[in-house]
Amino acid sequence: MITEMNKTLSLSLVGLLLACNSSKKTVIPEVKQVTSPEVYAESITEAELKEHLYIYASDEFEGRETGEPGQKKAIAYLKAEYENLNIRAAKQNGDYFQKVPLEVTQMPTGSLMINGTTFTLGEDFISFNDAGANFNEIVYAAYGIEEGAYSDFKNIDINNKLVLIKDGEPTNSDGTYLLTGTEKPSKWGNNPMKRIQFAMDKGAKGVLLYSPNLFPRVLAYYNRSKTSSSGSMSVKGLQKTGFSATISDAMVAAILPNIVKDNTPKTLSKTVSSAITGNADEIDSENVIAFIKGTEKPDEYVVISSHLDHIGVDDDGQINNGADDDGSGTVALLEIAEAFKNASEAGDGPKRSVVFLHVTGEEKGLLGSLYYTDVEPIFPLSKTVANLNIDMIGRIDPKREGERNYIYLIGSDKLSTELHELSEAVNSKYTNIELDYAYNDESDPNRFYYRSDHYNFAKNNIPIIFYFNGTHDDYHKPGDTPDKINYDLLENRTRLVFHTAWEIANREKPVAVDILVE
Repeated sequence: MITEMNKTLSLSLVGLLLACNSSKKTVIPEVKQVTSPEVYAESITEAELKEHLYIYASDEFEGRETGEPGQKKAIAYLKAEYENLNIRAAKQNGDYFQKVPLEVTQMPTGSLMINGTTFTLGEDFISFNDAGANFNEIVYAAYGIEEGAYSDFKNIDINNKLVLIKDGEPTNSDGTYLLTGTEKPSKWGNNPMKRIQFAMDKGAKGVLLYSPNLFPRVLAYYNRSKTSSSGSMSVKGLQKTGFSATISDAMVAAILPNIVKDNTPKTLSKTVSSAITGNADEIDSENVIAFIKGTEKPDEYVVISSHLDHIGVDDDGQINNGADDDGSGTVALLEIAEAFKNASEAGDGPKRSVVFLHVTGEEKGLLGSLYYTDVEPIFPLSKTVANLNIDMIGRIDPKREGERNYIYLIGSDKLSTELHELSEAVNSKYTNIELDYAYNDESDPNRFYYRSDHYNFAKNNIPIIFYFNGTHDDYHKPGDTPDKINYDLLENRTRLVFHTAWEIANREKPVAVDILVE
């Protein structure tokens, strides 16, 4: 931390500030506290955020690419800041670093042959793993959905088979969605990865996904990765055993030409042989985790997260500093940690434990958070009451109309109505930011809900809020530098996250989960 800014509050100062704040609104019900959290939020300042970010997003950190020297400098910086703040490491052995074993599979090459016609990887279909088997049939499972009485798997056998599914979901004759009975799609509607995993969990050995909207984006990612020779990174040992591929219009035409209108699951007599190869290299990387132990409910945890990595240096030698993505979230998390530490030192520490989680490999596929939730949760997920995830909160979305003092909130109402209402109340009381839910819509084609680290908590039925300013012209480019950050907005947005975490950590009961992920 910025050492001279260790602001331990005296009792006299606390009393003075309490007197100044006595005319403010009544505190939100259920929270019992001696001092208003506004006292501690004052330590979150533009000046400190800026000082941190000009270091963290400097050329010295080389764009913080996962596993590279710049990422090692980043984790060393974070460790030093927590040590200066005297905030303990999350691991019992005192180590702030959680090793995340990763591996890079170099972009596979090859082809699939269907009934004697060859389809090329990187043109006709995109896959990041080897098919590993030949098939003498393809089982068409329509949308690949199973919900209540509706199932695309009733009359077909997909065990050890290659399965074809399409995106979208069934509709009624009036155009409403069958599963919801409304014009709003179900949770399946914009989540192709859920369909792929669901089919594999039911025994499929491989899945072909036809999604005209998704294919161009996956193709672009494949081409970028292939050009940079960075390959596809994954958590070692967590790779799916089945084969999956996103296929083009040309390829689906050779399998089932009328797929858009055909909603009847069936077995198709198609011979499929694969010739796909790829190699894997091990990568060493780390999450950084600190925490403050709760005073009354120490075995319940509020996790605040941001990702520490970015995309490194491009092929032209230009550094992608990632000041907004996610330097802004990283320095916000440091400032929030300092505010909680000040409260703790003043004898007003959080009742629940608060975990400060900086994850690696977000840019490679949410890998650090995936490792934390699926392999080594330092604190039990069953006792984790919420995750507040901060990813890009320092800029303004140029496509957005309206006040500059805004933040996009995503996911606050997906699992917990109570969390959503708490979030709204906190903002109204303390920060008065315009909360924009434009990207919270299930039908939003950007799918931001699935694209940052909160999702690995959400899929485990842990209520989440994702704080986000939207993309801009410098997104994933060398122009994402600290001089372009709006530090007044960054300060206010960071304080919003702090106040929300404070309420969650100090309320009598955990926020209730009333909508479960299946």
